[in-house]
Amino acid sequence: MEIVIIGLGRIGRIILRSLSGEGHDITIIDEDKAKVEQLIEKHDVSGVIGNGASMDIQKEANVKHADLVIALTRSDELNILACLVAKKIGAKNTVARVRNPGYRRQIEVMKDELGIAMVVNPERETANEIFNLINLPSVAQIERFAKGKVSLVEIVVEKDSSLIGETLISLGKRLSTKVLICAVQRGGEVIIPSGNFVIEEGDKIHFTSEAKALGDFLNEVNLVKSPLKNIMIVGGGRVGYYLADSLSNKKYAVKLIVNDRYEAEELAELLPKVTVILGDGAQHELLIEEGIEAMDAFVALTDTDEENMIVSMFANKKNVKKTITLIKSEDLYDMLDELNIRNKVSPKHIVASRVTGYIRALMNSRGSNVLNMYQLVNNKVEALEFAAKKQSSFYDKPLKEMRIKKNCLIACIIRKNEVVIPNGDDCIKLGDNVVVVTTHKSFDDLADVFE
Repeated sequence: MEIVIIGLGRIGRIILRSLSGEGHDITIIDEDKAKVEQLIEKHDVSGVIGNGASMDIQKEANVKHADLVIALTRSDELNILACLVAKKIGAKNTVARVRNPGYRRQIEVMKDELGIAMVVNPERETANEIFNLINLPSVAQIERFAKGKVSLVEIVVEKDSSLIGETLISLGKRLSTKVLICAVQRGGEVIIPSGNFVIEEGDKIHFTSEAKALGDFLNEVNLVKSPLKNIMIVGGGRVGYYLADSLSNKKYAVKLIVNDRYEAEELAELLPKVTVILGDGAQHELLIEEGIEAMDAFVALTDTDEENMIVSMFANKKNVKKTITLIKSEDLYDMLDELNIRNKVSPKHIVASRVTGYIRALMNSRGSNVLNMYQLVNNKVEALEFAAKKQSSFYDKPLKEMRIKKNCLIACIIRKNEVVIPNGDDCIKLGDNVVVVTTHKSFDDLADVFE
């Protein structure tokens, strides 16, 4: 595909890194000459220096022939204008990063007129991710395939877990609920496990299950935790607003601590069901005074990564059941596991995953068989949903007779309305959707999985 990326901030660079090496013809646009030159050299892409909303600059970037233009600058208005110009010139599809909630509502109504195929809002996406983590206390991450029928879930094996010492074979024999463990992160290592793999304390396990059976599995392995009720959020901004609004409307008791008087007054007016506190959430005396020890969940959303890390460690020390930490720096993001901060969110990773998933879906309409794609374990693993839509030699044969590439696993088969968590006797049929988990990159057809 011919792709143009306008704006090379954190999100733009992550998307560029995700797409490079997949055979796309990519052009980048930014006003920062040094940044453009550095990324041209690093990723073997074309680059244009200038204002991405300028028609002349877009013509120089050959936007006329672009399959997709992605506008990711810090300015909502510039992103919207850049997409309008791109459509006028001839770009087939556009994606805009729009953070202002007022603009987003208008764009959803005016998508067809504006020609913007997808709008991404990092703050709202991040708030939604945190909401899901609070709503499912024992789960570290959850993604959904097959229109919500299949869940891909991450859990952490904690001390005294009944999973410790189990092999995948013994676990399968013990459980009545069918799940498939498809990837494990152990320290810095990523493992696509075999049946003899032994689960250890601290492992991060990714498994697939039928969505409606997820609760049964968590119950069987004693991972159903009491619902969280009392939530403390430190740091406002748009993420804090979206999250507090969602939680308070679901009858959670929410206490939101912000350090700016004007913001506190505004949020108190916008969020009548939320207790808004004016104060410095990094001061442990204030956290104690506001009852951190009685909280079920603590969410650190300040503008400073280091501050979020420190207050999260303090919340852990006070035995808060679930601590969730917002981190922007990639270097610090990878460090958090060592500090026992297990629930972390990164707006740029969330948005980059959504955009790359959209690109995979776009490729599907152009011949690729990938319907959905999610990146796991700090982008080291991909979970892909394929459509088995053309006749192939590997259909109707038991999986145990097939030669599947190393570090690939058939995680789930969706056949009409039936979800199959496969074993060696199951087979793939024409018309199925198939979820594959792999450390390989750039698969765009189900046939790529087999040797």
